[in-house]
Order: sequence, then C-alpha cells, then structure tokens
Amino acid sequence: MARRQILSLSERESLLALPDEELTLTRMAYFSEHDLALISAHRKPASRFGFAVLLCYLKNVGFTPDKKIPPSDALLKHIASRLKLTGDLWPAYLSGRETTRREHLTELYRYLGLKAFTGKIQQDCITHLLPMATRTDKGILLAEELLVWLRQNNVIIPSIDVVERSCAEAMAGGDKIVFQTLNAPLTPAHRDALDCLLESSDNQSSRLTWLLQPPGKINGKNVLQHLDRLSSIESLALPEGIDRTIHQNRLLKLAREGRKMSSRDLTRFSAARRHAILVCVLEEARATLTDEVIELHERMLNSLFSKAKRTQAERLQQTGKLIQSKLRQYINVGQALSDARDSGGDPWLAIENILPWPEFVASLEETRHLARKNNFDPLHIITEKYSTLRKYAPRMLSALQLIATPAAQPLADALVVIKDMYRKQSRKVPATAPLEFVPESWRKVVITPAGIDRQYYEFCALSELKGALRSGDIWVKGSRRYKNFDDYLIPEKDFDKLTPALPLPVSADYHEYITSRMTLLQSRLEEVNAMAALGELPDVEISYRGVKVSPLDNSVPVQVSPLAELVYSMLPRPKITEILDEVNSWTTFTRHFSHIKTDITRPDIRLLLTTILADGINLGLTKMAEACPGSTKSSLEDIQAWYIRDETYSAALAELVNAQGKRPLAAFWGDGTTSSSDGQNFRTGRSGRYAGQVNPK
Repeated sequence: MARRQILSLSERESLLALPDEELTLTRMAYFSEHDLALISAHRKPASRFGFAVLLCYLKNVGFTPDKKIPPSDALLKHIASRLKLTGDLWPAYLSGRETTRREHLTELYRYLGLKAFTGKIQQDCITHLLPMATRTDKGILLAEELLVWLRQNNVIIPSIDVVERSCAEAMAGGDKIVFQTLNAPLTPAHRDALDCLLESSDNQSSRLTWLLQPPGKINGKNVLQHLDRLSSIESLALPEGIDRTIHQNRLLKLAREGRKMSSRDLTRFSAARRHAILVCVLEEARATLTDEVIELHERMLNSLFSKAKRTQAERLQQTGKLIQSKLRQYINVGQALSDARDSGGDPWLAIENILPWPEFVASLEETRHLARKNNFDPLHIITEKYSTLRKYAPRMLSALQLIATPAAQPLADALVVIKDMYRKQSRKVPATAPLEFVPESWRKVVITPAGIDRQYYEFCALSELKGALRSGDIWVKGSRRYKNFDDYLIPEKDFDKLTPALPLPVSADYHEYITSRMTLLQSRLEEVNAMAALGELPDVEISYRGVKVSPLDNSVPVQVSPLAELVYSMLPRPKITEILDEVNSWTTFTRHFSHIKTDITRPDIRLLLTTILADGINLGLTKMAEACPGSTKSSLEDIQAWYIRDETYSAALAELVNAQGKRPLAAFWGDGTTSSSDGQNFRTGRSGRYAGQVNPK
C-alpha cells in the first residue's frame, strides 16, 4: 500500500528551510567561548569548519545538513567569517572520512545533551500529536508541532520522511478518536436510522440525497420542502450537543467529505466511520437548512415588496393619462371660475359651460379614487400577496427556535402571538398584542380604527424579523449564520482559565482603559487641530468649508503611453488554455488538487485545467463540456466534486504567488506587504435563480 502523503513538496521544503533574515543568521552563527574552544580542538581547517556547521545546525534547528540537504550558503559565509576561514570548506568536509563525521556528531550530541530519535520517542511524538490530530487534519500543522516538541525535548530531528510518517500515524489515530467520540452517544436505534438514510432503489434516490437538495426557486412550496427536510433531521433525535463533542474543523471536514460521496460509497465504510460521517453531514445540514429557510424567507419578502412596488408603479402609469385629463379639466374649471369672479358672472353656469353638473360630480368621485393613498404607497398593495406568506409562515415559526435580546423582546413577543394565532386559528389580533416594534412607516396600516389589522401585523413582524436577525438582536438555535454571538467566542470557563496565562497588553478595567484612550484621543485631536489651524496637515485641508483631501499626483509620465502601446503590440497572443498548460509546466501547481479522501490521486490534467477554466470565466460545466472535445459534463463534475475545494485552490494560488514573487519583474511592484484588490469572484455550482439566489429588483 502506498504511504499516506500528508505534506506537499513545498511544505516539506519549508519545514527544513532556514530563515534568510540577516539578523537571524547572525544570531545562529554566534558561538560562545565554550563553543569556540570545542571547535578549536580540531586540527584541520575543514574539520573545524564542518564541526562548527554541525554545531550551528544542531543547536539552532535540531538537525544536520548532508548531501541531500546542503547548508545555507548565507549561513556558511557567516560561520566562515566568525572562524576566519574560507566558506568553501564544506564540500571538503563532506568528502572526508565518514567515521570522522560520526565522531563529530557523537561529540556534539554529548556536548548539547541531545537524544537520538528512537522508536519509543516516535510513539511519544504520536501520543503528543493525538490531541491536535483530533482538531485538525492539516499535515503541515502537525509537522510543525512535532518539530517544536522535538526541539523542546532535545531530540534530534529525523528525516522528513520519518516526520511525515509519524504525523500520518497521529492523523490516523486522530481519525479513530473522532469516530469513537461521535459514535459513543449513539444508540442502536440511532445507528439503524442513520443506515436507513442510505437505502435507495432503482427508481428512487436515497433519503440522504433528498435531505441535501438545494432550496430551489423562491416560492412557498420550496420553503415547505426545506422545512420538511429540517423536520426529518429533527425526527432522528440525535443526542443533544453531539456536534460539539469534536472540533468544528473536523466536523466540517467530515461533513464536506460525506456530501461529496454517494450513498453507495458511504455503505462501503466501516460502521464507525460511516455513522460518524453521517452525524457530521446531518449536523451541518441542519444548520445549513435552518439558514436557507431564513434566507428563503428574506428573499420571499424582498420579492413580494419588489412586486408590490412594480404593481404600484404600473397602476400609476396606467392611470397617468386619466390623471392628466383630470388635471386639464380642473385647470379649465378653475380658469372659468376665475373669469366668472372677475366679470361678476354666475360661477355655477361657468362650470356647466365646461361640463354638465352630473358629469362634474362623477369626475370628483373619480379624482377622489385616483388620489387615494393606496395608489402611491406600496404598503397598501403588499397584503394582496398575503396568501403566499400564509402558506409557509406558520410552519417556519414553529420550526425556528428564536431567542431575543432585551432590545428585540417586543418583536419576539409579537411572533409568539402570531404563532398562537396560527395554532388556535384565530382571525383577530388580540388587543394586548405588542406594538412597540412597529416602525412609524407601518403604523398607518397596522393600527386602524377597527383595531390591529392582522395581515399588516404579520407582514410587519416578519419583515422586522429579517432586520433583527441580521443585526443579531434575535438569534436562532441550531443556525450557523444567525447563532448567538457568544457561540463565536471562547467558552467563558475556558476564557477564565486562559486569562491569567495570557495577560492583556492593556488594562482589563473598563473605566481605566476608556479613560486612557479618551486622554490619548483628546491629545491627538488637539494635535490635529493645531496642525489644521497652521495648515500643516499633509495633503489635507480642514476649514469651515469642510475637509479637502489633495488628489494623488499621476506617477506615470505622459510620455510612457506610446511606449506602453509599443510593448503591448510586441506581446504574443496565445490561447488561455496554452497559458494554463505552460504555467503548470513551470510551477506544477496542479499537484495541489488532490482527492478529498486520499490526498494522493491526481486527476487528468486536461480535465482539471478545463474545470478550473470553467470556474474562472463563469462559463459553467455544461457549456464548457460542449466547447471542449474529449470532455463530458459528468467528467468535469467529478473533477469539481472530488478535487476542487477551497483549500486546493488556496494551495495552488500560493504556489503561483511564490513562483511569481521569485521573478525579477515582481520587485517593481513592491515587496508584497500590501495589495490593492478590486473585487472577489465567488464560485457557485449552479444558476443563482434555481438556487434561490435572485436579485430582488
């Protein structure tokens, strides 16, 4: 069986790489009086130099250079300068007697008190890494922790292969502990119910597949289907808090892995692993479904309000000609009345000369109808879609467990009243229903002479719920996006334990801290005020007219434009596919797109680059498959499902950035400590309209 690979080539190199900062290298090449005496005891210059290099490496990084891992040239120069020797003696030392080198190492091990890496120490390392392996499956993090532990315990660092093998064993042990932890609270009934989710037939997919379906279009039917999925997960009655028995990194990784697999793939796993993955998938799906139900509700409201605005605008447009006709009519009536007053004529006769009196009275009624508030405020139209809201709102409020802060308690109480009205099938809102949450713009329609209008009351409460969720005034139990703010923080008990060991660099007393910051702010404001009065603020002018910021000067001379056009005309015009292929031949960035399960298997390079290109130009897999001979939609979907993830994209981008940063041309854009970005593209797997993502406008 192939050895489990948990470190990429760049990660393996970074673990044993020496720092290149001048100050750090100078400190590493420092030798004490005892060190110099030990070095001087050796007779030949090459022996002294080689002994010093071994001493420097063992003392600072815990391993020794050899033919496979040559020492840093910069460090060799520092050591040679310190010993007043030439820096080219290392090859001569390596080509000498192997016995001499072993004797030097034995002497240094004894001098520095170092221990050899043995099988017993390897087991100790694995035991030390197990708690961390239950929190993360990132090989580089485990390897870095292992090197720190070895240095702290004065153990010689073995080869990178041994380090990787030890971390892989710890990771396998961490997997086993995670599976055991998730399986421990499960009863036989839970396990049977989880296995039933994987059952499928030729004509029907598994229930797990149904549970993981996307929300679909924005309508009440899809909200109800999502609520059915949420109810199905709740009916499994998984142990309370089982999602918090393992680290969230592990839970999300297992959930993501389970989502990518078919039900048939999951049935091939051992029972412990299968049930653990299903628990993670369901817990993550519960949070996702809760968030998606809320988001569907928000988009439903946005859609209803947008339709109301459009309906109001269309009605106003349809009555535009009639309004203009009435305006002209009343201008004529007004002018006739004005003329009658000036001439002393009969005003009633003047009106009847323009239109008969019965027609004038009918015109008044038509004008009164046109001037109603309903024609100018979309709120008066929104209740025409009350049936849409009524279709899913009762079940949604019953399914969501809402908890409010004191500021949003009136709204929470109103939602409880609405929930009781749904349950009791009441038609009238109780007179004691809370109204403090109703904003001024809604009061004119919610509160009527006959009492509280039920439809407007429900619309107002559910509309205000949207804002309260976004502001955090109301949170939802089981949600990921709308959970209690305290859940994002370290648990209070853990925080109290950690606080003494990690003192804050500022005062923990609020009054003392705020006083010091206000004093500093006051002094800075006085400083800015004094500089503003003297006109000494750089690039800023503050006066009674306001704040004026000087624009930046164009750092590119005008004469450069013709040169830029000349350079652009000299550049070749290759196909983007050729560029991707060539860049991959330089950097091999595609090696980072590993299989989600094995981390070893590499996909077909052409299919992988085709899938990446489809993401990059937002063409979609269907059209990309049609445009590229030799590829099918299913093959591209397999690549996207198993190999393309956020972490693989990040690793590949890091590879490209590192390669680009090494090019001399990159230095003209600075050292990379700052950046300017104009936006970020987020990859999605389907059309926004059918995923419930629609612009409400």
